[in-house]
Amino acid sequence: MDITMELDDFKSAWQTLDQRLQLNNALKLHELRERSLAKTRSNLRPLFWGQIAQILLIGVPAILFAALLWMSKPAFVSVIVAGVALQAYGVLTVIAAGVVLGQLASIDYASPVVEIQKQLARTRTMYVRSGMICGLPWWFLWVPILMVLAGLGDVSLLERAPLMVWGGLGVGVLGLLLTFQFHRWARHPNRAHFGRVMEESLSGSSLHKAIAQLQEVQRFELD
Repeated sequence: MDITMELDDFKSAWQTLDQRLQLNNALKLHELRERSLAKTRSNLRPLFWGQIAQILLIGVPAILFAALLWMSKPAFVSVIVAGVALQAYGVLTVIAAGVVLGQLASIDYASPVVEIQKQLARTRTMYVRSGMICGLPWWFLWVPILMVLAGLGDVSLLERAPLMVWGGLGVGVLGLLLTFQFHRWARHPNRAHFGRVMEESLSGSSLHKAIAQLQEVQRFELD
């Protein structure tokens, strides 16, 4: 009888200890999750303000610059085409940044860590595309800008300096081809480390810090 009672007491004590350990682990996991999510939000703030800057400093000025041209009622077809290209660039830049901001706003921090990581991965994809829309056209965009500036003075740069216009566009084509070629070169398996470094630089340090922060929580959950 005594032995049976001792075993029951031992079993009860073991169960109590196990419950306390589970509760302690749950509290530690909750604390780690809340701390990591706070750091994740903090790490994403530069990305948020970067997209705001893209809208206010690049997209909106391009649209307003094109609007200024329309107010001057340009007479040259080449100037009108340059204005359309500049305005389209401004609109696309604003839309691209808006998509990233929308993706950031839609992240559900109450979701499981794996789901949050998936949402951050989608945000990173949108951010890379936004950066391409904003950055790559500058191989060409300086030519329409010069044409619009000349058009504001009622001058057709294409007629006045055709070599500058066509030469500039040719340089843009060459630069774009070299950019894609460099991208392919960097992603070769023999340069995997360099490719990862370049990809991280293009996809934003803020997102990488946020994703890495959540990986700590995921490792704790698996342990």
